[in-house]
Amino acid sequence: MKSIRWILGKIILFLDAVFAPSPRVRSTEAQAEVDARTAQLKLYQYLACPFCVKTRRAIRRLGLQIETRDALHNPEFRKELEEQGGKQQVPCLKITHDDGRVEWMYESSDIIRYLESCFG
Repeated sequence: MKSIRWILGKIILFLDAVFAPSPRVRSTEAQAEVDARTAQLKLYQYLACPFCVKTRRAIRRLGLQIETRDALHNPEFRKELEEQGGKQQVPCLKITHDDGRVEWMYESSDIIRYLESCFG
């Protein structure tokens, strides 16, 4: 089972690389503003998780620079996700609001809908 999962993961990553969406093009000033707003966002993910790939593709399509955190291979990120987010589920978007409040958003469709409403 583990070898099948590994093979499928490699296929998913290959197809993602071959069919990567083109990022949205913005003016330099507009992109700088978007980058400043996305600095407060962190995406906890696994590299070959299909739902994480779906979320990363949306991030690329929207032209966003969001830090990704590998919760599978980095025990510090995995622990932070579980202790602060409440569960070890990916993808998960950590949103730090201007007032310092932190929100943990799970589910790829919810994350994509949120990003499209903010940056679409």
